[in-house]
Amino acid sequence: MDEAREALERVFGFSSFRPGQREILEAVFAGENILAIMPTGSGKSLCYQLPAVVRKGLTIVVSPLIALMRDQVQQLQSRGIAAAALNSSNSAEDNAAIEAGLRRGRYRLLYVAPERLVRPDTPALLREAKANVLAIDEAHCVSMWGHDFRPEYSGLAQAANTIGNLQLIAVTATADVPTRRDVVQKLFPSEPRIFLRSFDRPNIHLAMRRKLDIARQVEAMVKRNRGSSGIVYCASRKSTEKLSGFLGQTGVPALPYHAGLEAAIRSAHEDEFLHHDGVVIVATIAFGMGIDKSNVRFVCHADLPQSIEAYYQEIGRAGRDGLPAETLTLFSDADILLRERQINEGGAPPERKRIERRKLNGLIALCESPTCRRQTLLAAFGEESLPCGNCDICQGKWARFNGTVAAQKVMSAIHRTSGRFFSGHLANLLIGRATEAIRRHGHDLLPTFGIGKEFNPAEWRSVFYQLHAAGLITQDSEDRDRWIITDAGRDVLSGDASLTLRGDIKLSSGRTADVRRCLEEIEATDTKDPVAPQVGFEPAKPETSTLTAKQNGLLAVLKAKRLEVARSQKQPAFVIFHDKVLIEIALRSPDTIEELMQIPGIGPAKAARYGAIFLAVIANHGGD
Repeated sequence: MDEAREALERVFGFSSFRPGQREILEAVFAGENILAIMPTGSGKSLCYQLPAVVRKGLTIVVSPLIALMRDQVQQLQSRGIAAAALNSSNSAEDNAAIEAGLRRGRYRLLYVAPERLVRPDTPALLREAKANVLAIDEAHCVSMWGHDFRPEYSGLAQAANTIGNLQLIAVTATADVPTRRDVVQKLFPSEPRIFLRSFDRPNIHLAMRRKLDIARQVEAMVKRNRGSSGIVYCASRKSTEKLSGFLGQTGVPALPYHAGLEAAIRSAHEDEFLHHDGVVIVATIAFGMGIDKSNVRFVCHADLPQSIEAYYQEIGRAGRDGLPAETLTLFSDADILLRERQINEGGAPPERKRIERRKLNGLIALCESPTCRRQTLLAAFGEESLPCGNCDICQGKWARFNGTVAAQKVMSAIHRTSGRFFSGHLANLLIGRATEAIRRHGHDLLPTFGIGKEFNPAEWRSVFYQLHAAGLITQDSEDRDRWIITDAGRDVLSGDASLTLRGDIKLSSGRTADVRRCLEEIEATDTKDPVAPQVGFEPAKPETSTLTAKQNGLLAVLKAKRLEVARSQKQPAFVIFHDKVLIEIALRSPDTIEELMQIPGIGPAKAARYGAIFLAVIANHGGD
């Protein structure tokens, strides 16, 4: 650990470890197999990169995307670390040269795709190269429970066994309890040491809205963040083309990205996003995993994500530098019904369909939550938390009403149908709609049939999922197809407790809220800073707010120089320096290489390579 601490500063330019890193590194240096679940931006990569620098041998890093391999290798090489990527984007000559370098022991880290690692020739090559560590990035991909299940990950354990004598280091930002169990079972020969950090990303503002005018709602968010990089996710290729075109007409540098585009166009758009600030990518889920751009300031979902894990992973691409970032998810009942139909009509086996339904229910509960978004999101990963003050619910941007009677009706319907039916069936039961399924099960004869005509089916579905989010109903842990009423739910059902629900639905008195007018008023007053934070919550402020006017001027010049250097080297700007580093340079205005190296993130390699360039910028700007 002493050597690791010295290398942390000398090579990576950091004077201390981030929370959780030291404990993981101690286990790695002790030779233990580990599974680390850490939020995006918490420094997972360092947990296998730093040991590779300090110890002898070769560390193999399994990464799911070529773009991620390229960015990681570029950053490592910029720090003077011998790293390479063996993949299909290289020429045959480049791959042959890398293989020769492996046999000579030239590299400390080698990045490979899972498909290449499981090829019969690759384990033999890596055994000859004296590989001693296998690091698996995005380890949730190995599990059928994981939202990004990748069948090719299933061969990793066998490949590791073929190479032999490997220490296993698996890391991911997204793994609930079933996924973690599955990863352990499928990757490790015996129980690994498991490290679980908080899933919370407190710098990210969470907000959700019902769809009204999608283009206008997305445009409003993009314009609040004008000049910043952002990602807008759409459910279809057609939507990405249409929305990127609309944003382009309003003056926003927006580019589409989806699997239907030619590979060269996708690569060009990805490079444009990575290399330049202010570019907005409008994409399907084909874009994002492994995109290592630290200063993405916003993520917007123009359509409902596929699951709560997918949502967490996708919003996690914002604010990786720790500075404030904004998210917005637009949803509708049509989105929910479409996703349900996709699951039901898909070709997945029954067990996989059950998993997908459970994950969808968690996401809908988050959308419909009457309480703090962050509490609901973290609860989905088994983590308790206090109200955050940094989401639209905590800030009071939704109307509220006394939903005790509505909750009692829903729970009564659940009880009388033995918990075997989901929100759509229960909504039909409550409004008295005698569908074929209602009649077949005899539910038109129940006393709850037709007792809820004050709401329409969509509104009853909203109440159902608000109860799920509030913890009044849940899925049976032993039988995921069955809903049960919790102790807290029984208190409300019996009248011993009351309940406040989010009021974007018809009120119990029969009055109907003007949804369009309410949401237009909400959007008109939207800001990125919290409006009514909870007691004890101190909103995160952008670090640039602490800069003087002259320092902000210096920061702009530093960013321009960084872009110039990045273009000359054909690298993303953040590979040169992250935004936080430039902000710190603007604050301190160092005069010498020694002073520059005192800034976190600037080690000797980067100081030697870029120090004189940026010191000249500071001198020409006139320092402080």
